[in-house]
Amino acid sequence: MIFALICGIVTLSLLFLDLFTKAWAYAALVETDYLFGIIRLAYLPGGNTGIAFGWFGESEWAMAVFIALTILMMGGIAALFFTVFRKNRPAQVCLAVIEAGAVGNLVDRVFLGYVRDFIDVQRLHFGICNPADFFITFGAAALMIVILFIGKDAVIPLGKWRREREEAEAEREAERLRQQEEAALSAAGTGEAPGPLTPREEGRDSADPSGDRRL
Repeated sequence: MIFALICGIVTLSLLFLDLFTKAWAYAALVETDYLFGIIRLAYLPGGNTGIAFGWFGESEWAMAVFIALTILMMGGIAALFFTVFRKNRPAQVCLAVIEAGAVGNLVDRVFLGYVRDFIDVQRLHFGICNPADFFITFGAAALMIVILFIGKDAVIPLGKWRREREEAEAEREAERLRQQEEAALSAAGTGEAPGPLTPREEGRDSADPSGDRRL
């Protein structure tokens, strides 16, 4: 529960960063030169009515569809956080980052009718975007890396996680074999050795040389 609260703080902090920078960029009508020739701040008049990086911005149906999909995505992220990834902290952090981006753009779409984009990465062929788009994109990429390589439950665990997974599998195999042995002994009825004869039974055996016990 404590870690879930920490992830909630991460989400709220990134959400504040996203909304604050958007408000500042649109209030200042910011415009800068390219940094390293690939990225700059550029106010986008009218905002973006599409999705990340300006995709589908000309479609009339886009806004309603993306609002609905964003709400579904937020619910799915919360469900994954508390079910599939409830014991995977790196994955939970990634989900918290993605959630911040989803909520940030949802706030814009619901209250403004568009998303405030001001980070120009068109020279990288990604259009104009905002911090929320980066949270979603890099959070999703990091989540895929976690699922594939991080932790003993990863698809292809690396380093110590591979060893932990092998040890866990060896323990499970040993437990499975032990249970099979116990089941076999129980089925064969040889789980316990016969107990000693009582004095009465010993006397009856002596009186009957054939050793044939009768009730």
